[in-house]
Amino acid sequence: MTAWQDDAARDLMSLGGRLALLERGNGSAVWDTDGNRYLDFLGGIAVNSLGHAHPAFVAAVSQQAAVLTHVSNYFATPQQLTFAATLKRLAGTGESGRVFFANSGTEANETAVKLARLHGGKTGKRTIISLNHAFHGRSVGALSLTPKPIYQDPFRPLLPDVIHIDNTIEALEAAIDDTVAAIFIEPIQGEAGVVEHPEGFLRRARELTTEHNALLIVDEVQTGMGRTGEWFAFQHEGIVPDAVTLAKGIAAGFPLGAMITFGAASDLFYPGTHNSTFGGNPLGTAVGQAVVDTIESDALLANVTARGAQLRAAVEALPGVTGTSGKGLLIGIHLAEPVAAQLREAAQRHGLIINAPTDDVIRIAPAYTIGDAEVEEFTRQFAAALADVSTPTAEEARA
Repeated sequence: MTAWQDDAARDLMSLGGRLALLERGNGSAVWDTDGNRYLDFLGGIAVNSLGHAHPAFVAAVSQQAAVLTHVSNYFATPQQLTFAATLKRLAGTGESGRVFFANSGTEANETAVKLARLHGGKTGKRTIISLNHAFHGRSVGALSLTPKPIYQDPFRPLLPDVIHIDNTIEALEAAIDDTVAAIFIEPIQGEAGVVEHPEGFLRRARELTTEHNALLIVDEVQTGMGRTGEWFAFQHEGIVPDAVTLAKGIAAGFPLGAMITFGAASDLFYPGTHNSTFGGNPLGTAVGQAVVDTIESDALLANVTARGAQLRAAVEALPGVTGTSGKGLLIGIHLAEPVAAQLREAAQRHGLIINAPTDDVIRIAPAYTIGDAEVEEFTRQFAAALADVSTPTAEEARA
């Protein structure tokens, strides 16, 4: 191991990772302490929506930090109120919508679990449904919704009355009845390998939850804030959920999360049932507003859609790629062989940061600001990495 890896092993919890010692970034590039440059097409796992050191981000942090950074939740601030109104506008909640600010996606989902429990307490319902292969976070409540034994088993018992179903319309229809308080759905399952649901799945979930007076809670921690080319992925389906959770790209790298409620769900919380020390402080919400303003002023949602299509066309033409999934700039690249982990390592050697959520899928989530130069560099580096890990054909081997 290198000296910094020795330091990490000595001083940090042993939780994996630590692939390089990064020290600075600009746009879609980052550099490690040895001066190596990498094209960042993971973006902090869908976090760095504006890339690194974007002038709007830097200005928002520095200007607000010079004025007011934090106050307790006994008080409100103009930045908090402005950004809450902006999120309601983007989500289309109307006047009845409400916003709760947290620090992360996990905390936003914990808040949504409590929202489901409050709804269940009023209606006598206890069951919460999530989907197989879902990922909603690693705290106890969010982990209860994340049916992966390697994550769950060391921490059992988890929350009772949580069930997990396949992402089929038939499974929805069999599971949602009058005992269900809520269902949690990621519009695209990022950690499962950028898995899309069957056509009409989210719309059918909305119909069934309305019929049985259950909450439809949409986890947009990865897909929200423009990642798919719309502000929220549920907007592609033309439905209105009862709540949506978000984080990651909401503040382009500043720790911030939120839950937005719609209609009657906005009236479930009352004083004493929930809060957050740091959630919604003026620094975080000022940065969030600056991110939204930049996306809108620079027409970045259109760029997300255009660059996503450009990237998919480029990678689908490469040998060893069988197809792609996802929307906008959340893309799963499906491989002919289960070599995703080796491909990620090869890509890093070629100066490219990507992610391998499963054995045969590579996930990319670059900044919304990418252009032709970044797409061309990515395609070249990714093709080189593919060549490194590909199995030669019999003809190639003989040659």
